[in-house]
Order: sequence, then structure tokens, then C-alpha cells
Amino acid sequence: MLAPASARSSRMEIRTVGVVGLGNMGLGMAATLAGKGFTVLGTDLSAARRAPAEAAGVRFHAELAPVLNGADALVFSLPYARDVEAVVTAPGGLLERRDRKVVVIDTSTSDPVTSRRLAERLAEAGHGLLDAPVSGGPAGAAAGTMTMMIGGAEDDLALVQPVIAAMSGTAVHVGPSGAGNIAKLVNNMLVAAHLITTGEAMRLSEAAGLPAEAALKVVNAATGRSAVSELMLPRWVLSGSFDSGFSAGLMRKDVGLAAELAAATGTRLPLSEAVARIWAETRGAIPDAEDFTRMADHRMEREY
Repeated sequence: MLAPASARSSRMEIRTVGVVGLGNMGLGMAATLAGKGFTVLGTDLSAARRAPAEAAGVRFHAELAPVLNGADALVFSLPYARDVEAVVTAPGGLLERRDRKVVVIDTSTSDPVTSRRLAERLAEAGHGLLDAPVSGGPAGAAAGTMTMMIGGAEDDLALVQPVIAAMSGTAVHVGPSGAGNIAKLVNNMLVAAHLITTGEAMRLSEAAGLPAEAALKVVNAATGRSAVSELMLPRWVLSGSFDSGFSAGLMRKDVGLAAELAAATGTRLPLSEAVARIWAETRGAIPDAEDFTRMADHRMEREY
């Protein structure tokens, strides 16, 4: 068991943050935390992440255990729910740690059922978990301006508020455990649809003789606008760069999780079902490793 709260109170200050997963998002978050005065321990399966991590002031560890056991708070940035579960339940890790309460800020997009189950396991061991998926991309992670949608206990959120504030421009506590992931899946379901519909709208505009650039000026000044039309098309589609830092494979994963959530809740979503089918059936034309903004490329002929 953990020591009484009075004995631990002096140790509750968060000075060292562990970041598990130093990919496009995780490295940006780790660098931001290091730049704002935290001691940051980082780990990643890829040894190639050591050099950029250390250049950003992160103390890189090839093994997971030193990060899980040496941090006052943890940030996870991992691809799948199974990866989050593997880290939480790693032998010699959090479930066996008793020196202080550690709150995990899981920025991965996961499913709410897994988040709730892991939160319960960590609570039994005296720790906490916030499902805190993010929006804002690698640029937002590196600048500390991400939007975070957070599910979990208010007490756990209060303990790690300095870490949340350092990483985000906007942080919304949307409800209990699992609520953050529900909000993120709803958001990404809309983004997945907007990429398809905005791309089709630009294809129609050009087919009818109006360049996409001209049509976008109207759309973005009228009611058809979205983050896809205002940000993604000008920056990554019309420029042809397709380098937002978020892959088509990850968006397919999120669309699939949203579809699973709809099925689990008995909610029929005809348009969203069509969106999920389109994302699944375009894997040949837009491989998982490609940037997800390619779905909005109006110059690309494809069959759904």
C-alpha cells in the first residue's frame, strides 16, 4: 500500500515527467516539457529516436523500466490501445510501484473500454490514468498549444495540472474515465468525413470550371468551412506537401474505433458507415503510411 497522504504530500510536486513513445507527437511533447523546466525521461522502441530526443533535452532510456519508475508523472503517446495496456501492465512497472502516486496522461487515441479498465487497475495500485487524446498535430505538440480532451478523476487531473498546462493551449475535462476518448473519436469521425466531402466539393468545382483555390475563398467565408477547408487544404493539399505528420493508417484506426463504438452502443450512423467504408476501401490508393490529408486530394481520381 502507499504511505499515508500526509507522508507523501511533500513528494507530490512534479519535477520529472516520463514520456513513453517519442514519435511525431511524443517527441514534440517531450521537448516542450523539457523547454518548460521539467526533467524529462523518454523511451521509444526505436533507437533512432535517441538522437533527436537528447538534442531536445530529453534523457533517453532504451528500457521502459527506468522511465516508469523514475518519473513523478507519465505521458503516453502510443499507436494502439494494446500498446498502452502493455506499458501499464509491464512487469516491474507501475502496478508494482508504491513510493508515490503517479498519474498517467495517455494522449493516445484509444477505446473508452480499455481506458476505463486500465484506470481501475491503476487506481487499485494507488495510481491514476487520464485518457487525454490531443488535437493539433506535431506542430501543436512542439509549441505546447495542443487541444486536450480529458477523461478521468478530477483529483488526478489536479495532480498533473502543471504538466497539462505546459503541453496544451486548451484542455477540456469532458467527464469521467473514457470520456476523453469518446470525444476524440467523435471529433475524428467528423474530420474523416470532412476530408472526403471537401475533396469531392473541390473536384466538382474544378470540373465545372472554377479552380479549387477560388472556391475555397468562398467556402471559408461562408457556412461550408471547417478545419479541413481552412487549414488542411491550403497547407497540405493545394501545396502538394502532404506532410501533416498524421498518417492515413492512424485515421483508419480512429474511424474503425468510432465504428466499433457505434456498434457497441447500438447507434446506427448511415453516413459515418459510408465514411468508414471509403477509408477502408482506399487503402490501395492511399496506403496507411501516407499522410491522411491525401484523402482530400481533389486531383486524385479514385473509386470508392
